[in-house]
Amino acid sequence: MPPTEVRESIQIQALLAGIGEQMGMSIWIPKADRGLVLKEWQGEDGTLLERLPLNYDDTTLRTIEQIDVLWLRRRSIVRAFEVEHTTSVYSGILGMADLLALQPNMDIKLHIVAPEAKRDKVFQEIRRPVFSLLDRGPLAESCTYITYDALRQVAQLPHLAHTSDSVLDEYVEEAE
Repeated sequence: MPPTEVRESIQIQALLAGIGEQMGMSIWIPKADRGLVLKEWQGEDGTLLERLPLNYDDTTLRTIEQIDVLWLRRRSIVRAFEVEHTTSVYSGILGMADLLALQPNMDIKLHIVAPEAKRDKVFQEIRRPVFSLLDRGPLAESCTYITYDALRQVAQLPHLAHTSDSVLDEYVEEAE
């Protein structure tokens, strides 16, 4: 993967962490990405979680720990983000489907974050037949798409610290 691709996806993870922090969330970033993300975002002490405060079985925890960015309020995951910069966009969507398959009763907003140019590919993958068979219902009903540019717009909102995470709902796109 070219260095510019790695850098942009890491920048987006850092941007998501910063937005969530401003909204008062605790942030989870997978251990494998932390070093690079922390070069772009230096959160306040205690914002970045060292371990997830969740009581799930090991399989579920391992799945959750690999999601690119999680926003938590106290001990609950509020939103989960997979940043998809690769050509396939499949791996992040698969992670979200795994999470819903393992924990169908979780009430978490799931988002695939990708460049504008990946929109059609993201929706094509989210609507795959295999993802329509989840106990909770089709993945396309639980997982939305946010462009990099939309996130940058959110980051520029005035008074972000006094804004609820629900503001993201104005920027997401749903699979039709």
